[in-house]
Amino acid sequence: MRPLTDEETKTFFEKLSSFIGRNIVHLIERPDEQYCFRFHDNRVYYVSEKIMRKATSVERDSLVSLGICFGKFTKSGKFKLHITCLDYLAQYAQFKLWIKPNGEMPFLYGNHVVKAHLGRISDDVPEHQGVVILSMSDMPLGFGVTSRSSADMKKLDPTGIIAFHQADVGEYLRQEDTLT
Repeated sequence: MRPLTDEETKTFFEKLSSFIGRNIVHLIERPDEQYCFRFHDNRVYYVSEKIMRKATSVERDSLVSLGICFGKFTKSGKFKLHITCLDYLAQYAQFKLWIKPNGEMPFLYGNHVVKAHLGRISDDVPEHQGVVILSMSDMPLGFGVTSRSSADMKKLDPTGIIAFHQADVGEYLRQEDTLT
């Protein structure tokens, strides 16, 4: 477990800022206690500094997980967010997209969001922007990237894709062995 390098930090914060923007500050500067991001086994963990100090006594090979996994770095150096960070993304998201009940199951099976399933969307969402996808009862279901701006979505036909799927809560079941 180690701090992120400058290049890793830049890549990680660029990806995270596409979803929560300047709200990254709220993740690091918390009123209750200090939190930090740590790198372990190609994954980035969000952990309190108190727990991080205690974890230094654990052997590196024996340490499986620490805190909340925000995602992992691929072999090519890109960062991929995991569904395990959804609670924080939903709490601090700049843009949100609500889907109708008939669109929840297709999304939870890994499909993109089509216009027919759109319940509502945040105002002035740009194209290729990270969005948190919620049910109509404000339960976070996952996250993705918009395919069009919110103004252009109005012109699409009902089968047009409005958000590309990146992760959903169904992954807890489909990929449980690779999430830790």
